[in-house]
Amino acid sequence: METLWYALVAALFIGFAVLDGFDIGLGSIYLLITKSEAERSQVRAAIGPIWGGNEVWLVAGAGTLFFAFPSAYATIFSKFYLGLFLLLWFLILRGLSIELRTQLENPLWHSFWDTVFNLASLALAGLWGIMLGNLLRGVALHTQGDPTIPLWTNFLPGTDPGLLDWYTVLVAGFAFLVFAVQGANFLAWKTGGALSQRAKQWAARGVWLLIPSLALVVGLTLWVRPGLLDNFTRQPARFVFPLAAVLALIGLVVFMRRGQTGRTFLASSVLIVLLSATAMNAMFPNFLVDSMGGSDLTIYNSMANARNLQLGLVWFGIGFVLLLGYVAFMYHSFWGKVSQGEGSEAY
Repeated sequence: METLWYALVAALFIGFAVLDGFDIGLGSIYLLITKSEAERSQVRAAIGPIWGGNEVWLVAGAGTLFFAFPSAYATIFSKFYLGLFLLLWFLILRGLSIELRTQLENPLWHSFWDTVFNLASLALAGLWGIMLGNLLRGVALHTQGDPTIPLWTNFLPGTDPGLLDWYTVLVAGFAFLVFAVQGANFLAWKTGGALSQRAKQWAARGVWLLIPSLALVVGLTLWVRPGLLDNFTRQPARFVFPLAAVLALIGLVVFMRRGQTGRTFLASSVLIVLLSATAMNAMFPNFLVDSMGGSDLTIYNSMANARNLQLGLVWFGIGFVLLLGYVAFMYHSFWGKVSQGEGSEAY
């Protein structure tokens, strides 16, 4: 039962990484990839109707974690309080930048909120990677005094690391690359003309940076925490996820070279799913590993009452079907390319 709920929580957060990943990635290169007000209007029209709905997956993931693993929820939110607080503020700033930009017809006002949107999206991509890096590396679980992890200590992985060290910063940079490629592929598929061509070029550059970055991150992750390979050596069937990720990366390159923007975007989405699933398989059954050598936070010592979990499956099934229906309706309603000239409030 606890394994099933672990998979459900993972699925919701992976859904957020895929769906909100492309608008976060697109926002992080927003000012670099657009050359005119008309192109920026196209970008806003492309993500405007759906960015808010994409964040439902984050809310659903946090709520499911709270229901199924309340001890893990409490520990994670207390340990990562500073990082999650920053994440919340940048989510707010990104939303404000989209909604408030069109309230005044003033170039300075527009430039200000464009910059906020770009920087907030860039920060969100980095924070997502920092959080993942901390989960993979491990944190000091059993400490005296303030349970919150500091922003940094000596900037080195070790027994008492902070949120930031060279490893988590490296993972943050990798997350930015993944989301930027995802966002560029989405824009290439969603738009046409010069903006679509420029997005293809950005995506192609990003992929050729992504390939060596992936190899570097995987190698250094196994060096920082060799135990992440244990699940794969004990159960070789788990290797299907990293092997499938390699195939998705190959497909991404092939479709990109053929100019098939829809399939390229799909391949980059599948790549995020498989990379995330690989990380979840490597971490299982842990939520947090104690870097100080104490007892880890696992699905077994943090799960809720078994009877509640069984009953919760019924309500989760209903809620998940509604969530999928909402997402399907939302994307179907705004399917198709965004033409130049569509305003930011076209939705």
